[in-house]
Amino acid sequence: MEMAAIAIGESEWEVAVPDKPLKDKLYFENLKSVVIDTNLCSRCLTCAAICPGGITVVENKVDFPDYEDKCLDCGACVRVCPRFVYEPKSGLGSYIDFIAGRSKRFAGQDGAMVTELIVSAIEMGMIDRGLFAGRDEKWATEMFHVREPEQLAITTLGGTKYTFADVLPELKKAVMFTKRGVGVVGTPCIVSGIRKLQQEFPLFRERVKLVVGLFCTENFHYGDISKFLQEKGVDFDKLIKTDITKGKFIATMTDGEVKFKVKEVEEIVASGCNVCTDFTALKSDASVGSVGSAAGFSTMIVREENAKEIIGYIKEKGYADFDEATPEELDYLINLKKGREKNIKK
Repeated sequence: MEMAAIAIGESEWEVAVPDKPLKDKLYFENLKSVVIDTNLCSRCLTCAAICPGGITVVENKVDFPDYEDKCLDCGACVRVCPRFVYEPKSGLGSYIDFIAGRSKRFAGQDGAMVTELIVSAIEMGMIDRGLFAGRDEKWATEMFHVREPEQLAITTLGGTKYTFADVLPELKKAVMFTKRGVGVVGTPCIVSGIRKLQQEFPLFRERVKLVVGLFCTENFHYGDISKFLQEKGVDFDKLIKTDITKGKFIATMTDGEVKFKVKEVEEIVASGCNVCTDFTALKSDASVGSVGSAAGFSTMIVREENAKEIIGYIKEKGYADFDEATPEELDYLINLKKGREKNIKK
């Protein structure tokens, strides 16, 4: 480990940062060399959330325009990047409970239990806001800060979006304004980024009170997937939901379905997904998805005590129906992602 000086106000702090493989280069150049240029980057934007200079996304890649002049060489980007020192994780992970649920209050693509978990946490006073990835009329993602259940009348907050969302830059805003805490929903790479932020910066550790992970096989850049779907005959003005199930990508519209094998979209899967081995969001407080439960239910892997407490509250209030879930049904997708470890350049 190296030490880097970071100026905060009139004070200068020394913090530990990973060693620079490129000793004579800026930290961003090291991030670029180790993670971005090798296609290891997941586009989680943890680095952008913490960079005081200007890390952003340019043409689907994490970049830092004019970094030669603007990079402070503080090392924050490599401190929080989950893939600068990448230790792939896979499997079902440890958990307190493995159950299926279906919200009685909210409608969703499956059991709407992600929404139920966040709203119940707000009602309990555990958090005062939840971060959701919504979408516009063309299905491009946009972030929403939900503070009241009434906001969930926005129908575009529900359902799965197979495109990247700028969750972590928005999380930085949320932790600055929250008084009780923030709940956040994200894919496994987002969850890993949140845990790195919490590990390195007390503000995130103290104020991010609930992390809900989503089962995830892969993700797509908006321009790539929207073009692909349009070529398949998907009309975004009529699109209701998208789903991946039993090896098929299904786009449901008001006047029919477009269905094709998931293998057909392999060429446009984001490069960082090809090295991801985590299907179940192992580091989350609770993981949620549709695999392993009956139609209309959400499978929930309850991992931490805060999530167990929320489930107890939901049961006490009668906010959801509960059923059994089957861990073994996740094995195929867990093993599929574990196989991607061979794509990681050693």
